[in-house]
This record gives sequence, structure tokens and C-alpha cells, in this order.
Amino acid sequence: MSTRATATHLVRHHPVRHHTVQIQGYDVFYREAGDPAKPALVLLHGFPSSSAMFRKLLAETRLSDEYHLIAPDHIGFGQSAMPSHEEFGYSFERLTEITLGLLDKLGLDRFALYIHDYGAPVGLRIASRQPDRVTAIVTQSGNAYMEGFTPFWDVLFAHAEDRAANEAAVRELLTADATRRQYTHGVPADRLDRVSPDTWALDQAYLDRPGNKEIQLQLFWDYQFNLGGYPAFQEYFRTRRPPVLIAWGEHDEIFGADGARAFLRDLPDAELHLLDTGHFALETHGEEIAELIRGFLRRALA
Repeated sequence: MSTRATATHLVRHHPVRHHTVQIQGYDVFYREAGDPAKPALVLLHGFPSSSAMFRKLLAETRLSDEYHLIAPDHIGFGQSAMPSHEEFGYSFERLTEITLGLLDKLGLDRFALYIHDYGAPVGLRIASRQPDRVTAIVTQSGNAYMEGFTPFWDVLFAHAEDRAANEAAVRELLTADATRRQYTHGVPADRLDRVSPDTWALDQAYLDRPGNKEIQLQLFWDYQFNLGGYPAFQEYFRTRRPPVLIAWGEHDEIFGADGARAFLRDLPDAELHLLDTGHFALETHGEEIAELIRGFLRRALA
């Protein structure tokens, strides 16, 4: 047998699987990798993406060797159902209900969470309300402190107070240029070529579906109610002291690095890593983040 054949034979393959299940009458799509008998890590995506943002992590053999990875699409995103905003009451509370329904259907009694952007208010609702189920948290631009908000949010908070007066300005955040900027802003020049144009093209294709922008406007408006949950999230941190890994783009213009540092106020033992990149850190630092997660979960779940 040739050396090449032998090497190929020894490689362990952990294919990414794709599933759709019904939760509360709606199709919920999720990606999965690894052995369901292994400790679970649930990956919750942000705006304007989908579980596709975790494609590299899911394909990372060193992670799927040791952990069972599950990455759902929120309702209204990716391959999950996209009922109209009149049919489905889009809110972060409802997204949390659907996510919990999926976890229950999959029989996941215990799991770690990876939270990014919109995934944070969903995941932290789950963690603070059902703390015995959550073994650890990885946050990548998953905000839980007022310090994390940057001037990017000024128009969104204005929209929360007066939707009609600010809708035109907020709609600019749903354009192709704005979607591309989320991926490229803050990325160092020597890593910009690692960011595939497919990322923002796919996200924009989902945003451009008829009716989707109205869904996103509703979630923009509803985001204000997440802030009311911050005291409960922070109390959960202080009282339950979950193991937390913070792997955050230092130049993220949406959730700034001060939001990452703020976790240490309530979680002084949290592991903080500020990476030389922007909002979608997995695109430029996927291998580094995978290694951080692997070491962190080994320590946290030992």
C-alpha cells in the first residue's frame, strides 16, 4: 500500500449532517457533527447570518472528535421556516422558546453554549433560567453588558423609540453594502483574503427573500427588551459562576471590546482572548478559536 493510501486510510472523517425537525409547527433546520454520545456544544448564530457561520467549526475534526456539535438556524433565518411577521410574533423570547423546543426534542439535558450576536440573548435566557443544563459558555461578540454597545447602535436605539421616523435609516443595515461591511470591517489587511465573499452573498440572499426585511425590522425593534434581561444574566454569572471563554474580535464595531472585558467584572475566572479581527471572527481566526474551545472545554468539563 502506498504512503498516500495509508495516510488517507488513517484520516478520521466526521461528516457534517443536516436535519430539519418540527418545533411548534415550524421547520427548524440544524447542522450537526460528532458523536451524540459526546458532550454537547450548541452553537447559536447572530444577525444577519445562519448556522452557516459555524461551517468551519463543524468540520473541525479535532472538535467533532471530542464533542457533539449542534448549530440551528433561528426561525426567519437560513434554512429554518420563515413565517411572515404577521403570522409569527418575532421576538427574542419566541426565538428562545423555539431553541428550547429543539434542545428538548433532541434530548439534550446538558450542553455548553456558543453564543454570537443574536445568539447571546437567546442563549443567556436559557442559561439564566435553566442553569443546571448549561455546562459552559463560549462568547464571541455575544454581548451581556452595556459597555458592549458602540455608536453602531445609535440608529437602532432611536428606531426602538420611534419606528416610523427611523425605519428608513435602519433599512440601510439590510443592504448588501452593510452586510459585506459586517464581515470586512476590523479585519487586518493580511487576513482579509481569508473572508470568502460567499459569506455576505449568502446572508444577503436570505435577507432579500420577500418579507424577510420586515422580519428583521421587527427583531431590530424587539432587541431593546434584551437589555432588561442583562441584570438577570449578570446575576446568573455571579451566583452560578459558569465556565466562560471570551473569544472576541477586538475591532468589532458592533459589539466593542469593552463588552468582552465587562464579563470579567462578574466572572473574574473567565478566559479572555481579544483577537485581531472584527465581528465575524471565525472567518479569520477559525483555527485559533477552535483550539481555544478545545482546551477550554477540556478544562471546564473535566
